[in-house]
Amino acid sequence: MKLTKEELTEIQTLNTDFSKKKMMLGDIEIQKASIISEIGALKMQFAQNEQKLIEKYGKDAVINLQTGEVKQKEE
Repeated sequence: MKLTKEELTEIQTLNTDFSKKKMMLGDIEIQKASIISEIGALKMQFAQNEQKLIEKYGKDAVINLQTGEVKQKEE
């Protein structure tokens, strides 16, 4: 007994599509890991920069990220 040509073609196509989707998912996970790593690096840079600004303007400084204006925290 043997599959018909149509049955074989259909199962081969489904298998190929499944394999492609698994590979795409793997690629996405690699991209995700890379982005997570980049976010970690950005967080470190942000913390270092924040520390410099605290030393220069004080720990109670409030910085407007749109204008660059620095004010002291109102109590």
